[in-house]
Amino acid sequence: MTDDREYKRLVWHSRRGMLELDLLLVPFVKEAYPSLPEADQARYRSLIECEDNDLFAWFMQRSRPEDPDLARIVDLILQRVQPD
Repeated sequence: MTDDREYKRLVWHSRRGMLELDLLLVPFVKEAYPSLPEADQARYRSLIECEDNDLFAWFMQRSRPEDPDLARIVDLILQRVQPD
């Protein structure tokens, strides 16, 4: 039950109020998050604690996170919307 509650919290916090972020984060948390390895799930949980302005800059590829863990999860999310 705690896992279900935690997952619902993640879905809720993935809604950022900025359409560009919502379109990336909500589908990612619903479709990809459950199958991620635990380390990447932890990275995502850290990511959603970041400021919207930082997230927007990272996802619009205007800058990169300094933290390599955050950079990895940003890359995973971007790969879902920009496959090679």
